Amino acid sequence: MRPIIVVIVCLSVLGAVKLLSLPWLCSLLVGLGLCITWRCSWRFIHVALNTVKRDLMCLVVILRVRFSMKRNLRNRSTIPTLFSQIVTKHPDKPALIYEATGEVWSFRELQERCHAVAHWALAQGWAEGDVVALFMESQPLVVALWLGLAMVGVEAALINYNLRQHSLLHCVSVSGARAMVFGTEMAEAVSEVSSSLQSNMVLFSSGEQQDAMKLHSLQDVQNLDILLARSPKHPTNYILKKEFNDRLFYIYTSGTTGMPKAAVVVHSRYFRITAFGFHSFGLRRDDVIYNCLPLYHSAGTVMGVGQCLLFGLTVVVRRKFSASRFWDDCVKHNCTVIQYIGEVCRYLLAQPVRPSEAHHRVRVAIGNGLRPSVWEEFVQRFRIQTVGEFYGATECNCSLINIDGKVGACGFSSRILPDFYPIRLFRVQENGELLRDSQGLCIPCLPGEPGMLVGRINHTDPLRRFDGYADLDSTKQKIASDVFKKGDSAYVSGDVLVMDDYGYMYFRDRSGDTFRWRGENVSTTEVEGILSGLLGHTDVAVYGVSVPGVEGKAGMAAIGHAGGQFDLDSFLIAVQKALPSYARPVFLRLMPSVDTTGTFKIQKTRLQREGYEPQDASENVYFLNSRAGRYETVTDELYHAITDGKVCL
Repeated sequence: MRPIIVVIVCLSVLGAVKLLSLPWLCSLLVGLGLCITWRCSWRFIHVALNTVKRDLMCLVVILRVRFSMKRNLRNRSTIPTLFSQIVTKHPDKPALIYEATGEVWSFRELQERCHAVAHWALAQGWAEGDVVALFMESQPLVVALWLGLAMVGVEAALINYNLRQHSLLHCVSVSGARAMVFGTEMAEAVSEVSSSLQSNMVLFSSGEQQDAMKLHSLQDVQNLDILLARSPKHPTNYILKKEFNDRLFYIYTSGTTGMPKAAVVVHSRYFRITAFGFHSFGLRRDDVIYNCLPLYHSAGTVMGVGQCLLFGLTVVVRRKFSASRFWDDCVKHNCTVIQYIGEVCRYLLAQPVRPSEAHHRVRVAIGNGLRPSVWEEFVQRFRIQTVGEFYGATECNCSLINIDGKVGACGFSSRILPDFYPIRLFRVQENGELLRDSQGLCIPCLPGEPGMLVGRINHTDPLRRFDGYADLDSTKQKIASDVFKKGDSAYVSGDVLVMDDYGYMYFRDRSGDTFRWRGENVSTTEVEGILSGLLGHTDVAVYGVSVPGVEGKAGMAAIGHAGGQFDLDSFLIAVQKALPSYARPVFLRLMPSVDTTGTFKIQKTRLQREGYEPQDASENVYFLNSRAGRYETVTDELYHAITDGKVCL
């Protein structure tokens, strides 16, 4: 019986290949057949039958992207040259629509503005490899600036417009920027750090005249809008020396675990991320994408805007995310694709029902961070046909895609051909370090066992590259040696995921977020999702806090509660039903709002540092008195009693 099933599996695969008309898969299929024959077991055959369609779909995407990248590498393509090819196909088609003003830029107009930027950059005397910091809210000009600079080899550093003072100075300095372009809306933030900028730093401003008065405290600021208006709109005579694997720009990490790091984005990486998004999630060239994500982030400026630049889609750019205007905007602009990240989907679910959410044309939602606890509710309420969830950091080489809409999964790793895309989950120690065997190699996780996601590095393969950060020390910290085999190197993501029997991957936590209590590991992400659901999609941050003399860390939940009565007794009853005893928050902190990053990730650094000590009058801290069966207010007296070990946890 067993050989018959093997034959059926192989014939099914061959039939799928014939249907897809992909003869170049033959060698891979031979390997697949041998793999199945060698490892033949009922369990393996069951997994193969249930995942072969998914794996083949992804295999087609990977090979399609790989061949495109090899062609671009051979042709020495860059993002500007690829964009110019798109412009020639439909110069008058809308490329970018600015929702704030209704302004529409055609592909030709976007290219002309890029040429103006390129001429301006050459006039400044900048050379290939020089860096210019961009510090402004999301608008089409941001795209024209970094793309125009790239036409002459100048690299943009895309600065988070929420940063101030020390963090802002850090991001500008680590990039080595020679100049800064900022929106007039950022004038106050720039003035706060202007005296600490390098003396040779050149400043340019762009923006509304009503904001110009904020510039009076800044010296020698040039008006970029006037300079670009005077700049020629035709192509420069400059011959770009950079190629497909050279630097394009810098995007900064969110800084959830420290100061932001400037991740290097090369032309090939930009293409890879964009192409995987286009081919994996059924996007079409006539789609209109609603992009309310910040353009200093890879989701907004690569996955979103990249579809415009490399595949000719129209992108609606919104200055900032608005949950109340989201679906109205989608209806207004006939959007067919939306982007999300972090907690955006939960914020939308927390909104009251409005007519526009039932009259939109949105077919696909692309992003990462859609919590499993809200996935199905989001899809059902807003009638979304396809969720294109993916996992990936700007700099990582172990991205994942959920190509078949598996609820809750951020991607998968093939159980049939595990070596075709060399990523793995490896066991980690309690301190977050990779666990190694007697030979010094890392230990792979079994299905159901949480582990660190790691990707093997191969700098000759555009899909396996790790280009690192502007700071060499930060780059070294993300690389481990002797991981898959002796002498290799791999990128360590810092994220803990878990894989099921079919290879689907589920995000658990960032390394260091998971904590142990009562001998059990507590996943902060899972508890956050459950508590947020109990509270009607309220912002919740869960983390562990140390209590003197107590082993492990006690769970604490910071809850965004703007005011009014918070029923602690009802909350505790719901928590006791939804969570095991070890995962229930020992401490609660009710605060007006929970800190989030500019990309809607919960910010826990300050909360963890402050612990369970009462902070200010606008907040309340509570302690779960297990003997009394209720949450009690943490007063100064109770705080010291807990700290001194006089209260039993």
